[in-house]
Amino acid sequence: MSAPSPILEARGISKSFGAVRALDNVNLSVYPGQIVALIGDNGAGKSTLINCMTGVFPQDSGEFLFDGKAVTMHSPQDARNLGIETVYQDLAVAPHLDSAANIYLGREAMKPGILGKLGFLDNKFMMEETAGELKRLRVRIPDPRRRVFTLSGGQRQSVAVARSVKWAKNVVIMDEPTAALGVAQSQMVLDLMREVRNAGIPVIFISHNMPHVFEVADRIAVLRLGTVVTELDPNVDTIDQAVGWMTGSTSGSSLNGDRAA
Repeated sequence: MSAPSPILEARGISKSFGAVRALDNVNLSVYPGQIVALIGDNGAGKSTLINCMTGVFPQDSGEFLFDGKAVTMHSPQDARNLGIETVYQDLAVAPHLDSAANIYLGREAMKPGILGKLGFLDNKFMMEETAGELKRLRVRIPDPRRRVFTLSGGQRQSVAVARSVKWAKNVVIMDEPTAALGVAQSQMVLDLMREVRNAGIPVIFISHNMPHVFEVADRIAVLRLGTVVTELDPNVDTIDQAVGWMTGSTSGSSLNGDRAA
């Protein structure tokens, strides 16, 4: 049986900002049904890589492959058109709207027929679809009709994740999704990440929280000074080893996607 092919690949990605080389020949493969964690100290290049990957700004060299074919993303909309959605750490939700309005924000469903042409929203359909999506992902929201600002931090983040999963056909990127959350709320988001992975959608998980990374990740790519220095197996390697690679106290040749000897 042949090994699965990556759904998304970064090959030889480099990016500079003036004299600062933010990324240097980075390779990363994202496989279906896996959580791949992307870790590194501040300034390691994590956000730059994700911004290039999602079309926020172009890389200087290298290429991204989607389902084995080279793609160029000129804007975040190009990434969304490929089924790639991102959940940011700043809880990018509209707090005074309910869960359904947040999940369908910018993609509102219109009523069928002439009413839709006149601009009437199909609020019943969107609420029913939202309730079904939250149930499928096992998201515990007291009432999807409640405005998001009345929900806990973990529930608000879960709405943001559910929105991404609703529209992400292929990849979900989570950028520090537990950074502003307490223990119980963080666990809710980690459980939701597992649900996404178990549904077959790969997750790129960016985090400084090593226990969270080792709890949910299938693979861990370590960035240091804009270069992938190693890839770790959370079932074999340790948090201390990860920190050593992040800080440079563990040395070795750069991997750019391949495991160190």
